Amino acid sequence: MTKTKIFSIAVLLSSNASSMAFTQPRFGANRAETSIFMSSSGPEIEVISQADEEFLKKKGVFSWGTWGCGVSKFPWTYGENESCYLLEGKVTVTPDDGRAAATFGKGDFVTFPAGMSCTWDVSEAVQKHFLFF
Repeated sequence: MTKTKIFSIAVLLSSNASSMAFTQPRFGANRAETSIFMSSSGPEIEVISQADEEFLKKKGVFSWGTWGCGVSKFPWTYGENESCYLLEGKVTVTPDDGRAAATFGKGDFVTFPAGMSCTWDVSEAVQKHFLFF
């Protein structure tokens, strides 16, 4: 879990299920926007859109391992949490258990929860820094 400050908390309720949404609003051109959602299936995929350099340096992203793949579609299960920073590409990850799909690309910082099974749909070749924790 990132140590990003949470600036607002909204609780979303529906008649069939409840979920919590935590958001950090955009405060300027250099401030990234982040969302963390909880569903009845477990933690959602967290995407920080266009993460700024200060955030990435604090995380040590540029010393993490790298991985890449071409356009493809494949199943994946996360045995641990993973954070990654996309250097290139575009991906849609769809969890198998009904959690919300996430689409992200170059410049985005993404965290996947441990235990989630999903399908990666890579529409543009990916190159990323990654860290399992």
